[in-house]
Amino acid sequence: MKELKKMQKFFKTDYGKLIGFTLIVLAILSLYFRFVGPIPFSVTQTTTEKKTTFDVDGESKVTVIPDTAEINLGIQVNKPTVEAVQKEANEKINKITDELKKLGIEEKFIKTINYSLYPEYDYRAGQKIIGYNVNITLKIKVKDFDKINQVIDTATSLGANQIGNLSFTIDDEKLEELKMEARKQAIEKTKKKAKEIANAGGLRLGRIVNISESIPSSSYPIPLLREAGIGGTEEDSKTEIQPGESEITVSIVLSYETF
Repeated sequence: MKELKKMQKFFKTDYGKLIGFTLIVLAILSLYFRFVGPIPFSVTQTTTEKKTTFDVDGESKVTVIPDTAEINLGIQVNKPTVEAVQKEANEKINKITDELKKLGIEEKFIKTINYSLYPEYDYRAGQKIIGYNVNITLKIKVKDFDKINQVIDTATSLGANQIGNLSFTIDDEKLEELKMEARKQAIEKTKKKAKEIANAGGLRLGRIVNISESIPSSSYPIPLLREAGIGGTEEDSKTEIQPGESEITVSIVLSYETF
């Protein structure tokens, strides 16, 4: 009895309570393992595999014949008064425009890109205005290349004294079609090249995991311009321009998985 009272007194202390709680937990776990079995415990293992790629490059070129020509035609007129210089300049540019339309150039392809009027000074007389200059520049877009020479000759015969910036371009829609054609050819060539190299090197190719593409800026041909010298016949003095050809190049890099 005396020992029992000591134990009861001990378990009423903080340390005794902790010991008692621990014994209860151990007893419960012992009964659980006896009747239920061990607590389920699992470990998930993740294995990473480093994969390398086999990169092969290739390219394709498509020959392009430009379908649009652009040329700047301008006039410069000098007269003593603003009224006189504007009148003559407008008359000349309107006449050029009308004649170009008669050649079949649509109005939407005739665009004024510059109109400037400025005084001309005589600095020897104390910066005195002695006249006025007018510059007018038209940008002409020509779809029918057979008419390029006629456009230039007609404009110059009617007073155009500034001819320049002749360039050849390709319609945007047609350009995209040509790029797509070159792209498909480049991919097929690169696939063939990859298989040949892999077979020679004993590699087994997997799926394509990446495709990169490079298309250099299109370089259009420089027009060929020929004019007869002074004294030539009327037939020889006609402007002759040939648009030439250029190429669209598409470069492709295919990245394959390898095994």
